Amino acid sequence: MIVLKFGGTSVANAQNIKLAIQIIENKVKNNKLVVVVSALSGVTDLLLKTSHEAASKDESYKTTLEEIKQKHVETISNLISIKNQKALFETIEAEIEHLKTLFDGCYLLGELSPRTSDAIVSYGEILSSKIISIAIKEKVEETIFKDSRELLKTNSNFGKATINYSATYSLISNYFNSSKEKIVLLPGFIASDEKGNTTTFGRGGSDFTAAILANGCKATSLEIWTDVNGMFTANPKLVNQAKPIKSISYQEAMELSHFGAKVLYPPTIQPVLSTNIPIWIKNTFDAEANGTLVSNNPETNGNPVKGISHIEDIALLTLEGSGMIGVAGSSKRLFEVLSKENVNVVFITQASSEHSICIGILNNDAEKAKNAIDETFELEIAQHKINPCMVEKDLCIVALVGENMKNHQGLSGKMFSTLGKNNVNIRAIAQGASERNISVVINKNDVKKALNTLHERFFEDNTKQINLFVMGVGNVGEKFMDQIHTQKKFLKENLKINVRVIAISNSRKMHFNEDGIALKDWKELINKGENANLLEFIHKTKQLNLRNSVFVDITANDVVASIYDQFLKENIAVVTCNKIACSSKYDNYKNLKKLSRKYNAPFLFETNVGAGLPIIDTLKHLVASGDKVNKIQAVLSGSLNFIFNNFSETYSFHDVVKEAGVQGFTEPDPKIDLSGIDVARKILILIRESGYQMEIEDIENKSFLPAECMSTTDNTSFFDSLIKNASHFDNLLKEANEKNSRLKFVATFENGKASVGLEFIPQESPFYNLEGKDNIVQFYTDRYVDQPLLIKGAGAGAAVTASGIFADVVRIGNV
Repeated sequence: MIVLKFGGTSVANAQNIKLAIQIIENKVKNNKLVVVVSALSGVTDLLLKTSHEAASKDESYKTTLEEIKQKHVETISNLISIKNQKALFETIEAEIEHLKTLFDGCYLLGELSPRTSDAIVSYGEILSSKIISIAIKEKVEETIFKDSRELLKTNSNFGKATINYSATYSLISNYFNSSKEKIVLLPGFIASDEKGNTTTFGRGGSDFTAAILANGCKATSLEIWTDVNGMFTANPKLVNQAKPIKSISYQEAMELSHFGAKVLYPPTIQPVLSTNIPIWIKNTFDAEANGTLVSNNPETNGNPVKGISHIEDIALLTLEGSGMIGVAGSSKRLFEVLSKENVNVVFITQASSEHSICIGILNNDAEKAKNAIDETFELEIAQHKINPCMVEKDLCIVALVGENMKNHQGLSGKMFSTLGKNNVNIRAIAQGASERNISVVINKNDVKKALNTLHERFFEDNTKQINLFVMGVGNVGEKFMDQIHTQKKFLKENLKINVRVIAISNSRKMHFNEDGIALKDWKELINKGENANLLEFIHKTKQLNLRNSVFVDITANDVVASIYDQFLKENIAVVTCNKIACSSKYDNYKNLKKLSRKYNAPFLFETNVGAGLPIIDTLKHLVASGDKVNKIQAVLSGSLNFIFNNFSETYSFHDVVKEAGVQGFTEPDPKIDLSGIDVARKILILIRESGYQMEIEDIENKSFLPAECMSTTDNTSFFDSLIKNASHFDNLLKEANEKNSRLKFVATFENGKASVGLEFIPQESPFYNLEGKDNIVQFYTDRYVDQPLLIKGAGAGAAVTASGIFADVVRIGNV
C-alpha cells in the first residue's frame, strides 16, 4: 500500500486535479492507495478571512462565503461528469449551509473561539475531498471516501491538536484491514477529539495526516505531491542555481523542514521514521522528475552539506547580567515563562561564561516575550544584577544542514568566512553537538545574499558569480560590454567566474535587471530604460544587495568619483578608470583605501595609469614584497605621445589633436590631456601607491600651452586657439629637430618632488623610440638601482582601457 498526499497547488483547480488523478490512475495499477488531499488552493485563507469578518460584525463575510462556494462550484463544473454533478452540487450546498450557520454564529456573538475556528477551517479539506473522491471514482470505480475524523484522534488543543497515537493507530489498522477498495480518499489536516469535536493539526497538517496514515496502515512508501521537484539545496525562489536533492536522510530532512523548507511539514517525518517508511517528495506538474527520497540510508555524493535553509521574521532576545553567573535555575525560569506564554523558541545559544542567554523567536511574539521575561526577572533587574531583556527584530536564521558535516573539518570556518567576505554580519551562532546543523542569525535584508553566497560556496563547483553595476557605457564602456559578452563563456568554463551585468547607465538613461541583462541587447535596453539618476542608481544597487557586487565607473565625472565611499561601505567593490578619486585630496584617497579594507570590498583602478598596462599591479607587488620606490620617470599620456609622434611640418598641431580625439585617445575635453593635469593625476597616483603622501598642488606642471589656449572654456574656442598659436607649436618642433631630439611629455618623481612637462628627449633615452600611443614607466627602487624596472606598451585607446577594467573585474573574481 502506498499513501499519496496532494497539496493545495496540486488541487488548486480542475485542471490541476486532473493531473493528480492521472498520477493516481498510474499508481493504482500495481498498488492499493490511500490518497490524502488538502483544501483547494487559497480556500483555507478565505475561510479564515470570512471568520474574522463575521466575528468583527462585518457583513462582507457573506460575500466572501459566496466566493468560497463559487470556487467549488466552478471546480465541479470543470471536473465532474454531468451525470454526477447534481448530487455533488447538493452535497456541497448542504456543507456550505452548515458553514454559513457557523459564520452566522460568529457574527451574532461577535467572537471566534479556537474550537469554532477549527470547525470552520476544516471545511476546506471536507469540500475538496468530497469533490475529488467523486472525480477519482469516475476513473477508478473501487474508490471510497473516508472522513479522517473517524480515524485520527487528538486532544482538544484546537488549532494545533496533539495526536493520540494508540487510539489512532488502532482505528486505522482496523479500518484498512477490512477495507477492500483499491483507493481510499481522505481529507488531510483534520481530526477529532474524544468528544467528536473537529480539531486540526495547523498549517501543513495534511502532510502529518498522510504520515500518520502511512504508519498506521504499514504503507510501503509515503509520497508527498507538491509543485516543485523535491527538496532543494536552497529556496529556488531566492537562489536561482538551487537544485533538487536526490536523496536525503530523515534527520537532514527534518532539519531543513524545520528551518523553512516548506515542501515538507516538520512533524511529518516522525511517524514514518520509527517504521522506516521512505518518503518521496514529487512534483504533480512534472511527474516523471526524480524528486527527493527521504530514507534511513540516503545516497552520498561526497558533499557533507545537503542543503541551506532559513527562517524569516525572527527576533533575537538576549538576557544578560552578572546576576546569572553561577546562579542555578536562571535558564529554567527563562524557558518556563516562555512556555507559559506559548512562545516557540527556534534558536538558543548561551555563552560559556553564563553571562548571557540568547534565543530566537518569531517577530510577532517578541513584545509579549520581553514583557513576560522582564516581569519574571523584575527583582534582579531592579537590583541591576540582570539587564532588561534586549530585543532585536527583523532578523533571519540561516542554517547549513548535512548528516556528514561532523566528519569534515573546517565547515564552520568556510561558512563564516564566506558570509564575512560579503559583509553579512552574524548576530548569533548555534551548532548542535551532532554537528548536523550550523545556524546563524543575520539581518533579514541580507538573507538573499547569504543564501546565494553559501550556495555558491558549497554547491556550485566553486563558481563565483560577479554582479556588475556599470556607470558609463560610451566609447570605452561599449568595448567593455562587448568584451564581457565575448568572454562570458570562457570565464565560466575556465576560471569559474560567472559575470552578470545587473545595471547599466549613461548620462541619459539607465536599466536594471536583477537576473542579469542580456548583453546582446544592452544598447536597445538602455535606450528604453528609465531616466538616469545617480542617487536612484546608488539606491537600487544597495537595495538589491547582491553578493560579489561590483560598481564599475567608466566615466571621467567628478560627481561619480565622489560616491565610491557609499558603495565600499556596503561591501560593493569599485573598479574605475576614473582618475579623479585617487588623485583627489590625500585624506579622501586614504579613506577609500581604508573603507576597502574595512568592508572587504576591493577598490581597483589599474586603468588610472597606463590603460591596460599592469603598472599599478606591478607597483603593488614591489611595495608588498618590501621594495622601496626612490624614483619614477614616465611617459604616461598615450594621447600626448600620439600627438607628438605625429606632429610634423606637414601635419599641424591642430590637426593631430583633432585626429587623436577622433581615434578616442583624448578625453572628451582635450584640454585635460594637453594641459598636463591628466599626467599629473597619473604620477600622483603612482607616488601615493609607492607609499608617499602628496597632493596634486605639490606637482610642478610645466605646461607647454600658451595662456590663451588654457583660458578657453569650450572645445570650439580651444581648437581655434590652437590655430592662432600654431607658430608656438611649430617653434617647439623646430627646436626639437635642431637638438636631434623628440618631444615627449614626461612625468618625474625623485627626492620627494614631482613634476610634469614637455621635454626634449635625446636619442640615447629609452623614451626616444616610444611610438604611437605607447606609455613607458621606469621604477628605480632599492632593488632596481642601475637598471630600472621598465613597463612599456599601449597606454591609450578604448579597447585597451576596457581590457584593463575587465582585468580588474577578473581579479575580483579570483579573490
